Amino acid sequence: MQLSGSVCAIRGPSDKNDSVSAATTSSTSGADGTFVAPLVVAYPYKRTVGTLLSRFFQSLQEGRLEGTKGSDGRVYFPPAEFDPVTGRQLDEWVTLPETGTVTTWAWQSVPQPDQPLEHPFAWALITLDGADVPMLHAVDAGDMSRIRTGSRVKVRWADERSGGIRDIACFDIIEERS
Repeated sequence: MQLSGSVCAIRGPSDKNDSVSAATTSSTSGADGTFVAPLVVAYPYKRTVGTLLSRFFQSLQEGRLEGTKGSDGRVYFPPAEFDPVTGRQLDEWVTLPETGTVTTWAWQSVPQPDQPLEHPFAWALITLDGADVPMLHAVDAGDMSRIRTGSRVKVRWADERSGGIRDIACFDIIEERS
């Protein structure tokens, strides 16, 4: 993550030999003695996800939904690494269908940059059929009047998949027939 365009201003001497000024070569000093320098916040690290999450992300890239099963029979999607009951590592996998039920939702009327959709949508907790724990994702309902608690939804896969949660582009409302 990197923020750009931010500026840090510090009041103090404008002397170029000042230790704060010397530490930043692209700094400037205002006529009033204000020190101005770009502020870059970055987290330049990579994380390995381990065996369990590697399998989960690989299954998403392949267009498959897989969760883990706990000792009490509950199915977790996304998969849990450790059993909440025993604390042991989970290793029993369950393949789930692409459909589920909205358990609760909130409308996002003005999408923000880097959100899943560029037009209004719902954030929803969705319990996939066969799973016991809901996941948070976007539902492209088209209009707020089309979504409700209990709505049936289906996965819309991303056109290009890279092995991450965004391989699920969003969920679409399944039209109920009367």
